[in-house]
Amino acid sequence: MTTLAGIGLLIVLIVLGMPIGYALGVAGVMSLLMIADPVVVAGLMRGVVHHTTANFVILTIPMFILMSEFLSAGGVAQDLMIACDRLMRRIRGGLAMACVLAGAVLAAASGSSTASVATMIRSAFPTMKKLGYDPGFSIATISMAGTLAIMIPPSIALVIYGIITEESIGRLFIAGIVPGILTAIGYILTILYCVWRNPSLVPQVSDELAAQKQGDNSLEQKGRVWPVLVLIVLVLGCLYTGVATPSELGALGAAAALLMSLMMRRISFKGIVTAVGNTARTTAMIVTIIFGAILFGYFMTYSQVTPSILKWISESGMPPLAVLAMILAFYILLGMVMDQFAIIVLTVPITYAVITGLGFDGIWFGILIVKTAEVGLVTPPVGLNVFIASSTSGVPAGAGFRQIAPFVVTEIILIVLLVAFPQISLLLPALMK
Repeated sequence: MTTLAGIGLLIVLIVLGMPIGYALGVAGVMSLLMIADPVVVAGLMRGVVHHTTANFVILTIPMFILMSEFLSAGGVAQDLMIACDRLMRRIRGGLAMACVLAGAVLAAASGSSTASVATMIRSAFPTMKKLGYDPGFSIATISMAGTLAIMIPPSIALVIYGIITEESIGRLFIAGIVPGILTAIGYILTILYCVWRNPSLVPQVSDELAAQKQGDNSLEQKGRVWPVLVLIVLVLGCLYTGVATPSELGALGAAAALLMSLMMRRISFKGIVTAVGNTARTTAMIVTIIFGAILFGYFMTYSQVTPSILKWISESGMPPLAVLAMILAFYILLGMVMDQFAIIVLTVPITYAVITGLGFDGIWFGILIVKTAEVGLVTPPVGLNVFIASSTSGVPAGAGFRQIAPFVVTEIILIVLLVAFPQISLLLPALMK
């Protein structure tokens, strides 16, 4: 009953219009006060702020966002969008599909879903709005494209999973490549379906081409992708060779993005100041949401709901695949009310032991966990990616959530495929020496 009261309070605060970070924090603290001593709750509040800001993984967020801001201010991210748009512009809804392609490329350069969304919403949304794309469909597409960064290496979520379970992070990264590519293909097919079902979501191909040509004839002279490719080689090269940690990679990427923008004479001092300011604002918003999500996660832990359900599943005597299906469904539900990092930290020690005890592969399970996290990034009430896209674009988050449903169905289908055919995830790691 206490758990339902806490979740109900969170939903009420969000409906009343309270920012998601504050809503999570307030609901978490008030719910904790119902089941824990106030002194303990106060200690948890202090500990969340200290341990979260001191966590090296959190430090990757401002650096990757700064890198994306430099890419955006220098026009590099726009070049990537233009190059992808050229490939898809003869297809209705091609710019939305270009966002997915750009999201896949940015995922290999950043490793941060939030940073990827922040980059694309600034680079793509103004053009999509000008061309007549439905605003809700636009931020839904960009939010989904941003989730690719949580699967395609380097993925921060896979790093956390590897640290907790002591599975090989290198093998986890390799295992995420094929599922990441399949996910991008699934998103493109979903866009095609949405456009076929509701053509009013996007402009006619002829209207879009005419608007692009009229809007900026110089675009044909742009669209260079080599700066992003250089960043990808830098990030992946330093990561796989062990030259830099994830936090250091973000700083190296930001410095490289700034240097390339300066070399191409695409960024001014004012642009640098704007990029830093945008980074500070976006980081503050994201970290506030993480603070609140972790506090609410503590409430879920103290209420003993998570361990109780997982223990019941493991002791029920059900077939292994049924147990796996229930755990994945449980993760999808948790992703709707908790931060994905908090879910991994709080539950993986239990679920990993259950799954590997049933004979399943730990690398494969890690990919499935991250796949369920993708769903949580775009589903209410938390839906971090949608809220980031909404706050940056000015489009109500509800408009984005209403367009998310077909993509969530695609995610469920992909999860079923990954469960039915483990070799999709395990073939490449098996080839590693």
